[in-house]
Amino acid sequence: MRYVVTGANRGIGLELVRQLASRGDEVEAVVRDPAGAGELERLAARTPAQVRVHACDVASDSSVNALARSIGPVPVDVLINNAGVMGRMLSLEELDLEDAMHTFDVNALGPVRVVRAMLPSLLKSEVRRVVHITSGMGSIADNTSGGAYGYRMSKAALNMANKSMSVDLASRRFTCVVINPGWVQTDMGGAGAPTPVAESVSKMLAIVDGLSPSQTGTFFDYKGGTFPY
Repeated sequence: MRYVVTGANRGIGLELVRQLASRGDEVEAVVRDPAGAGELERLAARTPAQVRVHACDVASDSSVNALARSIGPVPVDVLINNAGVMGRMLSLEELDLEDAMHTFDVNALGPVRVVRAMLPSLLKSEVRRVVHITSGMGSIADNTSGGAYGYRMSKAALNMANKSMSVDLASRRFTCVVINPGWVQTDMGGAGAPTPVAESVSKMLAIVDGLSPSQTGTFFDYKGGTFPY
């Protein structure tokens, strides 16, 4: 199986690449700045048959289109959109709208750009799975604490984008889902998070491995249950 994983330089993305490569899958690992992704580059050097590293800024149309050309006209079985930013966590009165727009551009529009650019390669596969790593903070129904405007809004928009993709691509036998990885021990989640990154990733991959077209549009949590939109 060939996977494309964005945001592969650290945390969840790096662990996705590590676990996929360890089981023999091929991974096109996408990072904004390969020069700053030393651990990923070392992993790629150890597993050259499994991992290739690509530079791409998901907030740039030209960069995403260049990524598709770099991967080439090969079948892609699974696309995992993991790249994301937290943005500045500010109160309503202090909200930095420029920062919020950048957060939205990366977290919501970035995955749309990547899916659109990778469609020809995904259509070459019979698997055709698109997975977006979202957040429980993007759930409208689950929001009881407020705040985090840019991040929450961007992830809610990502969830809606996935829902539209699940409808628009159903006739072409795509399975499009969003997965909440939980509160994970990463640079973004912090050391106080309850879930080790290896656990979150292994459970998410179990979900991805078992997906069927009948599940398209689903919002999963990493334990295999569903999460409210």
